Amino acid sequence: MQRILLAIIGFAAAAGIWLAGAVLAQQDSTATDPSVVPEYLRAVPMYRTHPGLNIDIPLDGTIYPPEIIPPQFQWRDDNPAATIWRIEIIFGDRSKPIRFWSNGDKMQIGPLDESLKGYVPPTLTPEEAIAHVWRPDPQTWDEIKKHSVNAPATIVISGYTSGSAAHPVSREQSTIQTSRDPVGAPLFYRDVPLIPPAPETAQRGVIKPLPDSVLPKIKWQLRYINEAQPRTMMTGLPTCGNCHSFSRDGKTLGIDVDGPANDKGLYALVPLHKVSTISNDYLVRWSAFSEEGGQKRFGFMSQVSPGGKYVINSIDVPHTRGARVLDRLYNGFYWFYGFGQVFYPTRGVLAWYSKETGKLQPLPGADDPNYVQTSAFWSPDGKYLIYSRAAARDPYPPDYKKSNYANDPNETQIRYDLYRIPFNNGRGGTPEPVRGASNNGMSNNFPKVSPDGKWIVFVQCKNGLLMRPDSKLYIVPFEGGEARPLESNLPVMNSWHTFSPNGKWLAFSSKTPSFYTRLYLTHIDNNGHASPPVVVENATASNRAVNIPEFANIGADGLDHIDTPAIDFYREFDIAQQLQDDRKWNQALPAWKIAADKDPTDSRPWNNMGVALAATGKTAEAITAYEKALSINNDSSQTHNNLGSALAESGRLKEAMTEIQKAIELNPDNGSAHINLGHLFEVDGHRDDAIQQLTTGIELAPKNSDGHNIYGVILARQGRLDEAMDELRKAVALAPNSAECHYNLGRAYAASSRFTDALPQIESAAELTNRREPEVLQMLAAMYSETGNYNQAISTARQALSLAESQQNASLASDLRANLAHYQHQSEQTR
Repeated sequence: MQRILLAIIGFAAAAGIWLAGAVLAQQDSTATDPSVVPEYLRAVPMYRTHPGLNIDIPLDGTIYPPEIIPPQFQWRDDNPAATIWRIEIIFGDRSKPIRFWSNGDKMQIGPLDESLKGYVPPTLTPEEAIAHVWRPDPQTWDEIKKHSVNAPATIVISGYTSGSAAHPVSREQSTIQTSRDPVGAPLFYRDVPLIPPAPETAQRGVIKPLPDSVLPKIKWQLRYINEAQPRTMMTGLPTCGNCHSFSRDGKTLGIDVDGPANDKGLYALVPLHKVSTISNDYLVRWSAFSEEGGQKRFGFMSQVSPGGKYVINSIDVPHTRGARVLDRLYNGFYWFYGFGQVFYPTRGVLAWYSKETGKLQPLPGADDPNYVQTSAFWSPDGKYLIYSRAAARDPYPPDYKKSNYANDPNETQIRYDLYRIPFNNGRGGTPEPVRGASNNGMSNNFPKVSPDGKWIVFVQCKNGLLMRPDSKLYIVPFEGGEARPLESNLPVMNSWHTFSPNGKWLAFSSKTPSFYTRLYLTHIDNNGHASPPVVVENATASNRAVNIPEFANIGADGLDHIDTPAIDFYREFDIAQQLQDDRKWNQALPAWKIAADKDPTDSRPWNNMGVALAATGKTAEAITAYEKALSINNDSSQTHNNLGSALAESGRLKEAMTEIQKAIELNPDNGSAHINLGHLFEVDGHRDDAIQQLTTGIELAPKNSDGHNIYGVILARQGRLDEAMDELRKAVALAPNSAECHYNLGRAYAASSRFTDALPQIESAAELTNRREPEVLQMLAAMYSETGNYNQAISTARQALSLAESQQNASLASDLRANLAHYQHQSEQTR
């Protein structure tokens, strides 16, 4: 047990719409069935109801884009005598009316994605279950649109007892108009499964609403509203792509791409072509700008500048040497599938990335660590940024209680204000609150500026960010003023909004009428008023959801699909990482080689290959792998530390110390490197230096069992047995499968004459070494003797002697013969 064991680090690396009001009432606290709708979201009606016939679609005042496909009309009639309905379209331009008879087909659930498993089946709302539907054919719809441009058209739906009846028994009308303003651009959005999350797998600070097995089911769709179905741009990815944005000219796409092991620190900045490619050439690694050993840096809600030259995002607050890593993101995982996860940052500063220089740096004026500064969006001229700001706080304070549903009062409370700051070519300036969108007791977030620079449309909710049950869209002048809710708001969740390139249309997502989020359009007039929402039909299957819609300023055939060669590397990386996490070292080795071949510029597969080789006792090969990793990236503190550990294992202590000191030079906060250096100092006889390094390492990496183990041994050698046992108990608790930790704790107990406490520790060490270490068995025999079990002492000492002789360890064998004679004598004395 005298060999050098050093710490190795691996990379685990609305007119006619009822508003629901504040949806903050109490939820069923015991509900764990994901299909059970929380009490505060039940029976939220989408449409106004009055006696007689009610037209739900189109709502009165609806404005349609000129290029939209025929919509489905929808109505309810509570007169049981009505069995057939006449639909009339009366034109304000005095054109000939159009009339149709309808049998009033009942509304049905739309197509499902049958490839999904585990989803909650969608259902119709009470209003939809009794609704009748009718859809004009394309020719009729073209006529309706053509004659409703200059003046509104009136949709009259009348119920009759029969087709020959002279008078209706029910009647309602609604006006519509076709805008002169085309939408003019397709929508790019994520089409996602909505699988109930597994709260037991939740991790603080990790945005992961879907299990890994479902990630390949995500689709990135492009939808032209003059087409009946979306076009799939990407799918089958092994990882999760998140927020995306386009430059105003439609030439650049930016998208967050989760890397291996749920690494949120990757971003793709891709030139758009008919066939676009996410390759390594276009990847930005936010984590490359992190301090090694600190929190993984990731960009939150990154946004491409209008000209495509810059990216603005929110990053973790830089920390000083020795500071504890602070959480920056609150998240909660909930049973109910409709709102399965909530997340929002509570710390962070704005930073901007230059494509030209390849540098990421904080934006002066929005880099105050006393605040969380997040979710920044550009003005159309690129001169200003509008962002959310609040006082920074701990996402999980000491009195934190787990939240169980969206808008649970136990959620960490944070309310953002909107601020405006000049970009000033990266020099920033003085931030100013946006009047009307700040200091109002609400959380104001996710601001989007209209293309003419006149308006800001943002989300307002009670707490947090964006996808809240009570989120509503508000509009305020860019310079500040009175904020008003958009008339297009629906009862449950309104967010993810985006302006069309011409600024005349706003797309947004809502969980109305289904918790499977739907996509809507609304027209924005010159005075900032919104028309009733128009659903973009067939945006996804009825058991899937739409989120993050973004208009892409491209032509009719501007994008065919997106290739993802860079993401193939992540697939192989995650396969290898899972094998390594399961300690399947021999299987992990060829998997790491495949990952290394996929991306020869990434040093991590070689580093992790070294970890697997070291774990299987192939120290020389591990050294070669670490050296290969450093030839790719010589600035990796982890790899220098790992190489030092392997060199020490080979007895090359001087070289080991050089590598580990280099690791600390690169990252003074690398706690494992300090621990390893402390161990080397102890081996070299420099105990004071060893203690200094070990205490520093333990402070930086308190969950590193090696630090407590080595420090405990040193304390025991100094005779400070009580302190030693405290440290060694921590080591055993952190590494219950470490024979060395159990052995050293047992020795400390034995040195304190606590033989009864020592025995189970040494027994554990013996079992963990498969009873193949003669030194451990020697100590175990001694503990049996000290506790009066001489027969066990004799048999164990004989086993140890046999091993020592087979290993040709003459000195140990001699000691064991003497011990064995002593145990035999004691046994005879007790007979």
